[in-house]
Amino acid sequence: MSKNTKPRSLFDQEVESALAGLPGWSREYDALTRSFTFPTFSDAIRFVNRIADEAERADHHPDIMISYRRVTFRLSSHDAGGITQRDIRLAARIDTLGEGVAS
Repeated sequence: MSKNTKPRSLFDQEVESALAGLPGWSREYDALTRSFTFPTFSDAIRFVNRIADEAERADHHPDIMISYRRVTFRLSSHDAGGITQRDIRLAARIDTLGEGVAS
């Protein structure tokens, strides 16, 4: 997709199908959400920094809430008004990077 092409918001069935392959993620209205808990605050911040680098490369930036050792991601494509394939791809990447370092 070119940068000038608006992404398409996924249909409910497409989102539900994608969530089946994203354990730990849930849908909250027009966004995908998931929380991770880390052993220490420093571990949580390091993880957020890794995700920030990934998000920059993808030019797709999640909402991130940090509460001590708990990090919550909220993924939504504002320009599409909902969840798109970009959100699904970023959720999968966040899972991969969080594997083994968070609960």
